[in-house]
Amino acid sequence: MTVSPFLDALGADGAAADRAGKMDIYARFVGSWDLDVTQFSRDGAPRRRKGEWHFGWVLEGRAIQDVWIVPPRGERRRGNAAANVNTYGTTLRVFDPRIDAWQVQWSDPVTQNFLHMIGRTQGDDIVQLGTRADGHLIRWTFSEITPDSFLWLGENSADAGASWRVVTEFRATRIA
Repeated sequence: MTVSPFLDALGADGAAADRAGKMDIYARFVGSWDLDVTQFSRDGAPRRRKGEWHFGWVLEGRAIQDVWIVPPRGERRRGNAAANVNTYGTTLRVFDPRIDAWQVQWSDPVTQNFLHMIGRTQGDDIVQLGTRADGHLIRWTFSEITPDSFLWLGENSADAGASWRVVTEFRATRIA
């Protein structure tokens, strides 16, 4: 694949000097990951699939962007993508020194899901909190983080965060 002027302008080789220390929270994910994905229906029934996740430096090293694809490219991506609950979206994570946290924007044109969250460390984990369009709280948590793997949980709350329901679980393994 030929790199386009657009992709060349978007990509960066590493963190910008003025953001270097603060970028570490998400910098450890830069690279490509295989996913074992479990999605839970409202009645708790699991649906297991594979996926892929790619993280990279963008915007002169002032942000980290990812592309999240379930199922992976080339694998059962035919038919009605929304009806099949396929995802092919991107997250842009930008450190905001005004709040000492990360502004996180998720966009999935397949499911028409668009989210804004704030990301911070919580112990050894990274927790992103936001609100869905229907007003329900969401929490995305990166945990069990090692150089070659991590667990990611997507949760919803219908009661202002008093209780959480796991809706998606990703077990990620780095691609060598």
